[in-house]
Amino acid sequence: MFAYYLELAWRSLKRSPGLTILMVLAIGFGVAASMTTWSVFRAVSGDAIPWKSARLFVPQIDPWGQPALFDSTPQGSKGEPPDVLTYTDAMALMHAHRAIRQSAMYRIEPSVVPALANRHPIHVDGHAVYSEFFPMVDVPFLYGGGWSAGDDARRADVVVISSQLNDKAFGGGNSVGKSLKIDNSVYRVVGVIDRWNPQPRFYDVANSEVFSLDADAVFVPFERAIANGIYNSGNTNCAGPPLEPGFIGLRRSSCVWISFMVELDPASAVEYRAFLDGYAREQQRAGRFTWPPNNRLRTLNEFLDYEHVVPRDTRVSLLVALGLFGVCLVNTVGLLLAKFLRRSSEIGVRRALGAPRRALYAQFLTEAAVIGVAGGVLGLLLTGVGVLSVGLVFSPEIAALARLDVPLLALTLAVSVGATVLAGIYPTWRAARVQPAWQLKSN
Repeated sequence: MFAYYLELAWRSLKRSPGLTILMVLAIGFGVAASMTTWSVFRAVSGDAIPWKSARLFVPQIDPWGQPALFDSTPQGSKGEPPDVLTYTDAMALMHAHRAIRQSAMYRIEPSVVPALANRHPIHVDGHAVYSEFFPMVDVPFLYGGGWSAGDDARRADVVVISSQLNDKAFGGGNSVGKSLKIDNSVYRVVGVIDRWNPQPRFYDVANSEVFSLDADAVFVPFERAIANGIYNSGNTNCAGPPLEPGFIGLRRSSCVWISFMVELDPASAVEYRAFLDGYAREQQRAGRFTWPPNNRLRTLNEFLDYEHVVPRDTRVSLLVALGLFGVCLVNTVGLLLAKFLRRSSEIGVRRALGAPRRALYAQFLTEAAVIGVAGGVLGLLLTGVGVLSVGLVFSPEIAALARLDVPLLALTLAVSVGATVLAGIYPTWRAARVQPAWQLKSN
C-alpha cells in the first residue's frame, strides 16, 4: 500500500507543479536557514570536555565585600563575587589542596626566540599554570608530557609548547630536552602538545579569547613565571589602586587576576564549598575580611553559562531562523489545505466506495512526506552553501567552528520531513472529514 500511496502522491504533485515547487522552496529555504544557524550555535554552545566537565569546578571568593560598588562579571549582576581570584586567595587554595587536582593560572604573552638560525622572535600567547593542570583538563601530548610537582616546588625552568610553536621554533620533530629562550630566560622543553585548541577555551574564560583560531603556544610553571616577572596579560580588576607599584604590588593587592579550576568528585563538592566558607571566616578572624562569606562553586558548564560564553548574536540568529522556518511551515499548511480540499470530489467518491479515513490519512501524509523529502534535499544543498558562507555574518573565529558533517545532514533531512508531515496533519484532518453525500449530490 505504501508504494500505491507514493504513486498517488507523485500524480497529485505533477498535477499542480507550481504549487509543488512553491512548497518545496518554502521548506528548503526554511530548513536551510535553521540548520545553518544551528551549526554555528551547536559549535559555540557545545561541551568542550564532555567526558569530564561534571568533575571540573570554578571557585569564586569575594575579596571586596562590596560587590554592588564594583562588579567584574560580564553580565553585571550585583551581589556576585568576581570571576577570578586575588593572588593571596589563589595561593591559599593551592596550599590547602582540598581537591583531587587543581591549578591557579594566569595569561601571559611572552616573546620566544626560535632555536633555528635566522629566525626572528615570535610573540606568543600562553598561560602560567601548575603541573596538575595538564591531567586535570586532559591535555594530549605528541612528545613528552607535563612537568612534575617537584618542578613546581623547585621553580624549574621548564616549558610545555604547542605543536605549532614546535614547528616554528625547532622545525618539528621531538624537541623534548631542547632549550628555548622565552623573554630573558632559557627554559627546557619537557612536552609538546598535540593539536589541541578546545572551543570554547574553558580553562580561563575570564582572561582568554574564548573562541580563538590560535591555540596557546606555551605553558610555564606558575611559580617560575612569577619569579621571572612574566607579567599578567589578562584582565586585572581592582576595587582600589595597589599600595605598591609593579608586579609585587599586584601580588600583595586585593586586585583579582588569577583564574582557578579544581577537579572534584561531584559528591564532595558540598565539602569543598564548606571549605571555601571556612576560609572566608578565617579571613574575617584575621581582619582581612569584614563581611560574611560570599563565595561560589560552579561546575564548568554552569560557569560558562554564568559568563555568557555563547555570543548573543548566535542566539538571536537562531531564533530569527527558527521564526522564518515557522512562517514557512504556516505557509505550507495553507498550501496543503488548499491543495487537499480542491480534491473534495475525489475524496467523496473514495469514501463512498468504502475507503476508511485511515487510508486518506496515509495517502495525504505520504504526499506531505514526499514534499518534505524534496524540500530536505534542497535544504541539504542550501545548508552546505550556508555553512560555507557564515563568515559573511559571524566573526572569523565563530565561522570557523561551523562544520558540515553527517549528523547535521541527517538532522536537516529529518527536520524537513518531520516538520512537513506535522504541517500536513491539519489539512489531512480537514480532508478526511469531507462528507461523501454532499460531494456526490453536488457533482
